[in-house]
Amino acid sequence: MYCVKKVTEDIYWVGGSDRRLALFENVFPVPYGISYNAYLVLDEKTVLFDTVDKSVQEIFFENISHVLAGRPLDYLVVDHMEPDHAATIQQTVLRYPNLKIVCSAKALSMLKNYFDIDLDDRVIVVKERESLTSGKHTFTFFMAPMVHWPEVMVSYDATDHILFSADAFGTFGAINGNVFADEIDFENDHLSDARRYYTNIVGKYGPQVQALLKKASELEIQMICPLHGPIWRRNLNWFIEKYQQWSTYTPEEKAVIIVYASVYGHTENVANIIASRLADKGVRNIKVYDVSVTHVSEIVSESFRVSHIVLCSTTYNAGIFINMENALHDIVAHNLQNRTFAIVENGSWASTAGKQMRELLAGLKNTTVLEQTVSIKSALKDDQREDVEKLVDSILESM
Repeated sequence: MYCVKKVTEDIYWVGGSDRRLALFENVFPVPYGISYNAYLVLDEKTVLFDTVDKSVQEIFFENISHVLAGRPLDYLVVDHMEPDHAATIQQTVLRYPNLKIVCSAKALSMLKNYFDIDLDDRVIVVKERESLTSGKHTFTFFMAPMVHWPEVMVSYDATDHILFSADAFGTFGAINGNVFADEIDFENDHLSDARRYYTNIVGKYGPQVQALLKKASELEIQMICPLHGPIWRRNLNWFIEKYQQWSTYTPEEKAVIIVYASVYGHTENVANIIASRLADKGVRNIKVYDVSVTHVSEIVSESFRVSHIVLCSTTYNAGIFINMENALHDIVAHNLQNRTFAIVENGSWASTAGKQMRELLAGLKNTTVLEQTVSIKSALKDDQREDVEKLVDSILESM
């Protein structure tokens, strides 16, 4: 049985949600599921914006059939070729054999890689700012390479001032009846997943996101329809500003997270003492994370949120503790910038983790690693309390 949502008088959400998926892209935990959004326009010609993941294809095709009510599907616009949005393209073509596929040149090459369908007379390749008219609606296409694949484009409906934004402005989480962001408590309940989605999937490509934001700033946008998560029709500037901060690697707030790697609890104890002393000196909303039980996507996301990051690691096999090293590699891979780090190392017989953490952080741009360090051997001693105080003061001065 179909489950559609009306977006405007003639535009419908025809996607679906998967609450059984454990790992999005087989990497990122999605405890609240994920939505796969697709949009169908009923005009003189009918236009479908993207398809869905195979996991929700049954409801997807029921939705399309219900909305079309016997009409043909004239156009399929492919904004993004990643299989969670494109896996059902071939099935769509088989069901609607006369449809035309509208896509970028790079998307065409990917279509040929993924599918065995006749594309010669079916595909309309569009370039930057070229348009398609379906009757009342005129859709203009803007290339958005590496947001977050090279073939990505976004589509702008000049009639209703809607941006079909591909993966931009998306978020983890299923659609739970409310398809619009203003129908839910987005800031309190969903912002952290939106940040985790952006930082881990798109975060590396800040300059490319900036290029897209510049194009979008030239348009009158009254609604944003992403491929994941709720649709934005109110308070758009608030969410756009988040993208502005994230894509320029600007901390959302002057705040501290403490990320620790501890085997027997001694390094964890130092992390807790630092958190306590920072709190005593007026720092609010400190977060402390055990890197061995916190998924790395959370660490990356929180690193984009805050201005200051304290890394506390035991030395393990003469190197950085495994999970801390993996987290740091992920942070570097996502191009984090404009942050201040503090280092705590532990080593019973050879404390080398601090030096190696500094070497990894050297790969980040516009980043400060505080000179003040706490280095312990096995467990913190009373005569090292002063070192902790100096590190805490150094963090406060840099804030």
